[in-house]
Amino acid sequence: MLSYPISLTPDDNGTLLVTFPDVPEAITVGDDEDDAKAQALDALEAAFEIYFAEKRSIPMPSKAKRGQSVVTLPALVTAKVLLADEMLRQNVRKAELARRLSVNQVQVDRLLNFGHSSKIEMVESAFAVLGKRLDVRAV
Repeated sequence: MLSYPISLTPDDNGTLLVTFPDVPEAITVGDDEDDAKAQALDALEAAFEIYFAEKRSIPMPSKAKRGQSVVTLPALVTAKVLLADEMLRQNVRKAELARRLSVNQVQVDRLLNFGHSSKIEMVESAFAVLGKRLDVRAV
């Protein structure tokens, strides 16, 4: 899974400002550290949706410094991020992926939507038609 380092900065109104060194578009606030991390995940996913819409490559996370907090993307979201990035690398559009998978383009739209709970088998199939393999490891 992808774990992105975050910076938590106390704001003058008692909240915590959350920024991502690797994703400057992702900025949010939280009432406390737990809330800030929860809000950070939403902000990160929203920023990645902007990257997708603009057909920009998703920045991979840098290594967190000792003691630095991180936000870890859920496994399915990580797979979707990596899939979208691979599509960009290969210059494969959604319509082309749908054709290769023999599915409707709406299914590909859902496959790249973080909010949709796609089946991991469909993500694996998408990687396969791109000549790649999804590798999930326990650490």
